[in-house]
Amino acid sequence: QVHLEESGGGSEQAGGSLRLSCAASGRTVSPVAMAWFRQTPGKEREFVALIRWSGGSTLYGDSVKGRFTISRHLRKATAYLQMNTLTPEDTALYVCRYTGVGGSEYWGQGTQVTVSS
Repeated sequence: QVHLEESGGGSEQAGGSLRLSCAASGRTVSPVAMAWFRQTPGKEREFVALIRWSGGSTLYGDSVKGRFTISRHLRKATAYLQMNTLTPEDTALYVCRYTGVGGSEYWGQGTQVTVSS
């Protein structure tokens, strides 16, 4: 079992920045990848970014490319999402997903990001 703890959400004005964290804990934490998704009421969950634990290669959703950066801390088993040049369209619940060996997946509870114009 893996527990995910997200943090760093909050309110920010358009053009500002926020940094989210997703810390994985448990008896056997060995991620293959960690990713961020976001959810808003009435919309499908949207892929934001992914980082592969071995090698650190990354993928980004089209709407955040060039503005958001995903990174990781290997020893802390933590993924980060640096969000710059925020817009009101970035307002959402940001949820972390952990993918383990064998394809096991765990989801966090999410952290709310609200961007005002």
